[in-house]
Amino acid sequence: MIAAVEAWRAGLFRREHWLPNIVAGLVVGVVALPLAMAFAIASGVKPEQGLYTSIVAGAAVALFGGSRIQIAGPTGAFIVILAGVVAQFGVSGLLLATLLAGIMLVLMGLARLGAVIRFIPDPVIVGFTAGIAVIIWVGQWQYFFGLPAADAEQFYLKGWQLLQSLPQLHPATTLLGVGSLLLALWGSRLPGMSRVPGPLLAMIAATVAVAVWKPQGVATIASTFGAIPRTLPQLQLPAMSFDLLVMLLPSAFTIAMLGAIESLLSAVVADGMAGTRHDSNQELIGQGVANILSPLFGGIAATGAIARTATSIRNGGTSPLAAIVHCILLIGVLVFLAPYAGQVPLAALAAILWVVAWNMSEARRFLRLVRQAPRADVAILLITFFLTILTDLVVAVNIGVILAMFQFMRRMAASVEVVEHGHASVREELAAAGLEELPHDVAVYSIEGPFFFGSVDSLERALSWSRGKPAWLVLRLERVPFVDATGLKRLESTISALRQRGVQVLLSGASLRVLRKLVRAQVVSREEPASYFKDLATALAHIQAHRGEAAAAEPS
Repeated sequence: MIAAVEAWRAGLFRREHWLPNIVAGLVVGVVALPLAMAFAIASGVKPEQGLYTSIVAGAAVALFGGSRIQIAGPTGAFIVILAGVVAQFGVSGLLLATLLAGIMLVLMGLARLGAVIRFIPDPVIVGFTAGIAVIIWVGQWQYFFGLPAADAEQFYLKGWQLLQSLPQLHPATTLLGVGSLLLALWGSRLPGMSRVPGPLLAMIAATVAVAVWKPQGVATIASTFGAIPRTLPQLQLPAMSFDLLVMLLPSAFTIAMLGAIESLLSAVVADGMAGTRHDSNQELIGQGVANILSPLFGGIAATGAIARTATSIRNGGTSPLAAIVHCILLIGVLVFLAPYAGQVPLAALAAILWVVAWNMSEARRFLRLVRQAPRADVAILLITFFLTILTDLVVAVNIGVILAMFQFMRRMAASVEVVEHGHASVREELAAAGLEELPHDVAVYSIEGPFFFGSVDSLERALSWSRGKPAWLVLRLERVPFVDATGLKRLESTISALRQRGVQVLLSGASLRVLRKLVRAQVVSREEPASYFKDLATALAHIQAHRGEAAAAEPS
């Protein structure tokens, strides 16, 4: 269900809920202001485009999303991929890629893929987010220390160039950066500042310092990117062509996947804090609508922001009204305070991004996984992390997910067992069939676990008898939850090979779902009803009856 409609039905738009949601929205707007501009600059676009994104996407997710307390906007996770798109295709290419990503997100939601996306394993998510954090941290050295711009494209070469240029740091810029960093981290601990967000305090203090002392050579938003226009975002269609659309598809898919992952993670965190329950598919649709509208008004990619959503909840936000108020505050900043926002030094925004990068890295969680996780998961974590840094995010995420899938299949295959049953384990079935013990020429095996392409070898290994082959083999399928095409094909070939060797094979106990697949694949044939039985006792009774018929047919 659409969150705004659910909130309306729950009475959360009544007057008694206005004040806490308005207060929460104002606080979130204050927090979002420096972050929106910092994320935009780090992504390679103008600072006002970050504000446009927070306004348009924030309102769209509030109205059409699946979580009534989600706050959306630009986030740090997008910086690496967006900066890469801008470097290769320009800002117009980024707008088009974001529009395509929005369409993909809507289609994901309509296809009800919300629950599936959350199954991407932790090592992959932690690996690429930690890699992104390192790239953001190094990428902001230029603004934090006032260094010359690095012209290398690869991250490690860019980092080496910046490291070599550290002796050329600008003292005033560095001092502003260090001071801003300290305020962003611990400013709220100052007397009377407990309710002022650290990033906002850092931005205001650095701006005032530049206005008062006017240090030479300190870069500001206005001196680097020009004045922020005092106008609302205008509708504009990005330029497009078929060739450009094709080239942007991989980047658009990555933007869509990152947006889906982060928005659903944010919604889960919000549910845990507020005791709500989000609709994951509707959340994807809402995020898709936001990323379709955002580039049409000059904005960039957006998703649910965990920090801003948590801030809203802590300050009393319970409905989409908080998100709408946060958008209204940012509109007011654009219209009335744009000239002052242009005087913000880039060193202060770099310090804020350093704090964001540290929070993104989840360093403690990363190290805990390295120490405690199984070796295969640690390998996936480190491979994803280093690929994010050394290649690009698209390669890292794709390879990380593929490796995780292979690891999952290996574990699933290892969990499948083909167990041989002796007399003691089938005593009840023997009694039901009128037998006292299992005949010496009858073997009973059960397949326990999903019988898919990764586990078919388990059956063949189990049936490689070291003793003489039995005359009858009963395969119990009670504990097979599903079977795929490869499993059906291998089961059919195994049965055929055994029958050619003189072993009669009977199947028993399959669930209705598995039995339908066996019949459809003609492993179980209606023309040969004696090959399948509803349970082991019936199969054993059939063997006894067959023996009796054979004995009666023999000449006395």
